[in-house]
Amino acid sequence: MKTLLVVQARTASTRLPAKVLLPLLGKSVLARQLERISRAQSIDEVVVATTQEQSDDLIVQVCKQEQLRWFRGSSMDCLDRHYRCALEVGADVIVKVPSDCPLIDPQAIDRVVGFFQKNVGRYDFVSNLHPPSYPDGNDVEVMTMNALEKAWHSATRDYEREHTTPYIWDQPELFRCANVCWETGLNYSRSHRWTLDYEADYHFVFSVYNELYATNPHFTLNDILELVERKPEIARLNDAYAGLNWYRHHLSELRTVDERHTRILIGT
Repeated sequence: MKTLLVVQARTASTRLPAKVLLPLLGKSVLARQLERISRAQSIDEVVVATTQEQSDDLIVQVCKQEQLRWFRGSSMDCLDRHYRCALEVGADVIVKVPSDCPLIDPQAIDRVVGFFQKNVGRYDFVSNLHPPSYPDGNDVEVMTMNALEKAWHSATRDYEREHTTPYIWDQPELFRCANVCWETGLNYSRSHRWTLDYEADYHFVFSVYNELYATNPHFTLNDILELVERKPEIARLNDAYAGLNWYRHHLSELRTVDERHTRILIGT
């Protein structure tokens, strides 16, 4: 089976415009994240799925520089973008990683994908997000091509199309779903924010790279945890946004997610 990892990326982010192209030690945020993803051992191919908008020509330039394959599709219908990308590549298994995770640990990818591979045929969808436990920004979702195709045919709500996978994981009676928890037994998903959505997040990510990359470009999740314990002022850079995610806008519509999985922030 061919396992394809898709990184969805575009420049038209509203809260932090062109966030994936922000500078990060001589390269873009996107290039640095792709560098980390490339160290995952369980992936056959990585493709950046961007849009057909002219502004996303810049995303294609990054892919060319990093010698990575890209695909261009719908701007808002990320489900369609993933499905058509997987079709073009001929994937059997699709791994979804958003482009706002520049600190993602390759070992987290391998752990989730490895669980799926060890249980091949038993599950349609495996993630580390339902429920989450890893520090936010280590998002990994794995699905069969059949599950992705069923969602592509059947999903009708805007958030199901925009966020790619809710049609699958929010209907466990239709799809065989499993979750991989952080092996520590801890839950840092609402206390440790390592994702990129606000300017404060960028300051956090930049500080982590600035502290760790020069001496260890392969720094791990544990290295980041040790850093923020040693220098708590770095963690405070974006802790006001800890626990926020897109779920908070759709709690009345989602069946398997509630207030335990997100935090409401007035004015966002």
